[in-house]
Amino acid sequence: MTTLSPYDSNSPVIQAAHRAKAAAADLAPLPRAKKDEALLAIADALEARTAEIVEANAKDVAKAREAGTSDALIDRLTLTPERVRAIASDVRDVVALPDPVGEVVRGSTLPNGLDLRQVRVPLGVVGIIYEARPNVTVDAAALCLKSGNAVLLRGSASAYESNTALVRVLRDAVGGAGLPADAVQLVPGESRESVRELMRARGLVDVLIPRGGASLIQTVVNESTVPVIETGTGNCHVYIDAQADIDTAVDVLINSKAQRPSVCNAAETLLVHQDIAAEFLPRALDALADAGVTVHADERVMAYAKESRATVVEATEEDWETEYLSYDIAAAVVDSLDKAVEHIRRWSSGHTEAIVTTSQQAARRFTQLVDSTTVAVNASTRFTDGGQFGFGAEIGISTQKLHARGPMGLPELTSTKYILTGDGHIRG
Repeated sequence: MTTLSPYDSNSPVIQAAHRAKAAAADLAPLPRAKKDEALLAIADALEARTAEIVEANAKDVAKAREAGTSDALIDRLTLTPERVRAIASDVRDVVALPDPVGEVVRGSTLPNGLDLRQVRVPLGVVGIIYEARPNVTVDAAALCLKSGNAVLLRGSASAYESNTALVRVLRDAVGGAGLPADAVQLVPGESRESVRELMRARGLVDVLIPRGGASLIQTVVNESTVPVIETGTGNCHVYIDAQADIDTAVDVLINSKAQRPSVCNAAETLLVHQDIAAEFLPRALDALADAGVTVHADERVMAYAKESRATVVEATEEDWETEYLSYDIAAAVVDSLDKAVEHIRRWSSGHTEAIVTTSQQAARRFTQLVDSTTVAVNASTRFTDGGQFGFGAEIGISTQKLHARGPMGLPELTSTKYILTGDGHIRG
């Protein structure tokens, strides 16, 4: 009796996964020069075909506006010629990065004479499930190709035209450079069923990386049979310590919140030590008002808001756990650094937290007690980013603790294998 494989399917998603697996096998042994050639071809093609990409994106943006999508989400969706050029530049930055494949993580000659090496190898087929951020399409493809992985891209229906155009450009460039075009594929279909099939293609897809809101991430984590690297939402905090420099504190707060509020490393909660509140909050509230930010304030912050220009509303329990992705911030006064840490431990998503202080002791205690992927001292939360860290374009920011944590660059898209070399050794 013949047992059918669970992947003996006419499903377009499974067929794409089979093609990706074959492409991954071809990619794995390629030298860096060949992969870099393909990436440079991608960067050139993005710039050459910018008008085609922007035209397709305009269709998605128009549909989003008709559907009443928020300005923050439309900002994440929108591609302009300048943003396409920036994406192409990010791809060239990846070219300049070291290739992790083949790197010896550790190695030694064992007492019995065997040579043992642990080396980095590609993960294989990487599936990316993400929401309305078409730049992720290129970032993910570039990082996966550089690290020798095939990629299956499943963006949201809201960016379908944009992603279709981008993947068309990517595949043409990759194929023209002599690599298998199927190393980059858009997952067929716009229904939830196509996502479900991708999540259950264990054995064909080696790892899934979800990027988006809490609902998307939890759905993938809870329902996938394929191993998942969990990326998290960004409920990030800025804590102003009792010994903060006021000018620095205002600058860090405004940059963290308002420089680009629609991204996961934007600050969503402000915590202020009670001893500096009277001096800091009037300045901060006016600065937030000038930046167009609405403050969701606790009672103690409210007391300082009466004389400010700020738009202030009363905070509810829900505000402390909200990733606004908009010109909104929750704000509270806390009794001490330890109370700030207590608040962060309860409400943080584990992404990024910042402290502004002139006290080395306070900075040291805060960095020791706060358990997030990144803890910033006198610096904006907006720096938690693969490009800012020097990793090149990132595949995502992992808020889990296994395999990868924080901005995930090229090394995080590899696994390892052991190579054992002997001379006829046998075990007694």
